[in-house]
Amino acid sequence: MTTRIRSIDYEHDGHALRGELAWDDEWDTPRPCVVVVHDAMKSDQGFEEERAVVLSGMGYAGFALDVYGAGIHTSTNEESAALMQPFLDDRGLLQARLLAGLRAAGAEPEVDAERMAAIGYCFGGLCVLDLARHNAPVAGVASFHGLLTPPSWPGGAAPEESITPKVLVLHGWDDPYVPPETIPPFAQEMSTRGADWQLQAFGHTLHSFTNIRYDMPEQGVAYDAKAEARSWQTLTGFLEELFPPTR
Repeated sequence: MTTRIRSIDYEHDGHALRGELAWDDEWDTPRPCVVVVHDAMKSDQGFEEERAVVLSGMGYAGFALDVYGAGIHTSTNEESAALMQPFLDDRGLLQARLLAGLRAAGAEPEVDAERMAAIGYCFGGLCVLDLARHNAPVAGVASFHGLLTPPSWPGGAAPEESITPKVLVLHGWDDPYVPPETIPPFAQEMSTRGADWQLQAFGHTLHSFTNIRYDMPEQGVAYDAKAEARSWQTLTGFLEELFPPTR
């Protein structure tokens, strides 16, 4: 068994985008796909691609989705904020960009387009929660230290239709970007819309706890090996629930 990874070029609204697909070269049938959405930084260090490769070793096609654009990476908070803000300001644009990535992944021969899920980190966590909020064609979403702020819905009220994708939130309780007072409104939103949702919080844990490259506790950002391991174990069970192994 050998994991392969290749670039997938696609576009949205005239913008060139590039995802990375990881799969196993011994697969003889399409597999469920887990799309991975990058954090606000989208650095060139390949964290999302690494996650896609790990997922392929678990039997899923992994697809690192691109929001910002092909070849676009950041190295400073200022650069990442400038790229992220237009999507926070226009969540409809964000949704369209995400759906373009889902379509690109689903078009690949290794992917079973009828069995897809999405996970995301930080800004990517907000992205996948928005996929669930809009009932995108995914079985479930998992947010790692993601932003929970809902979109500003037209007319000021969220849709009455139930959220059909299952929702998992993996959260650092001491995350200064998602403080404890943001949790009850999110829980109310999910419950009001009938979502099958769950939230696991890790005590004494800051933002970006899954990424060993981040160690800036003075900015509320730090890797936590225990929280990373626990959150991935929870994700593993969640994915098995979405896509039960065949016997």
